[in-house]
Amino acid sequence: MKILYAGTPSVAVPPLVHLAERPDVEIVAVLTRTDAPVGRKKVLTPSPVAEEAGRRGLPVLKANRVDAELAERIRDLGADVAAVVAYGALVPQAALDAVPHGWINLHFSLLPQWRGAAPVQRALMAGDTVVGASTFLLEAGLDTGPVLGTMTDEVRPDDTAGTVLERLSRTAAPLLADSLRAVVDGSARPAPQQGDVTHAPKLTAEDGRVRWSDPAVAVAHRVRGATPEPGAWTRLDERRLKLDLVLPRPDVRDLAPGRCVLRGDAVLVGTGSYAVQLTRVQPAGKKTMEATAWARGRSTEEEVVFQ
Repeated sequence: MKILYAGTPSVAVPPLVHLAERPDVEIVAVLTRTDAPVGRKKVLTPSPVAEEAGRRGLPVLKANRVDAELAERIRDLGADVAAVVAYGALVPQAALDAVPHGWINLHFSLLPQWRGAAPVQRALMAGDTVVGASTFLLEAGLDTGPVLGTMTDEVRPDDTAGTVLERLSRTAAPLLADSLRAVVDGSARPAPQQGDVTHAPKLTAEDGRVRWSDPAVAVAHRVRGATPEPGAWTRLDERRLKLDLVLPRPDVRDLAPGRCVLRGDAVLVGTGSYAVQLTRVQPAGKKTMEATAWARGRSTEEEVVFQ
């Protein structure tokens, strides 16, 4: 089975590794986005998928847009089928038609829930307790094609979007491989998506801003959904303070929304319902630290109110 693999971020690496190590698979090329500036010095850096493909000696195509010329290059590769995991660009019809058995997308939601660029992030922000992954036949619409297979996973108490995506990227890799094989050998039974459609647009920095007037559970959901990217944050002294996981504390109800206090070994912040407990924070220009160490480093006479 000859495969074209399209993907870009780190979440797309485990499925690539799984396919590359299967004896029945030949990856004819890897399609990924072009090198991007990384870090404060904006050093042009290959995508995680490009780096993994390079380590394995796989041919790499780099493009942020699939145009007619690239579609012809894809046709000439001779792939039986294409696999897509978070490539980061739309695939036009000309490219879809360039591969005999089509393009199979691994999407990290239970379609038609959370169609779009940030399915896990949006699911966690909404308070979903079950997440999952789907494989489907790519078509011109946004995550609208018929589904080939699904798997589910329960959200754990200490999960963030980052941990869920990392886990799903590994556990759903065999699902992608099985779906590719089924499509090529003709045993696949694609089923139209059924149920209510929800959308998951890419998160902006503002999506990570905590609204302390929200109930504690909503605050906790927002923080876990925005971690690690774009990052959950609040304002203090006109500067951003990044937040890691927060823990609901229904036993503490005497703090106004946004008021932060240190009580014993707990850093507590009031919300629109009861308090939440901070675990780790990252002040502007500093490294992440335990919330208690941060709180003890501030003046004990200074009232702390997050904005």
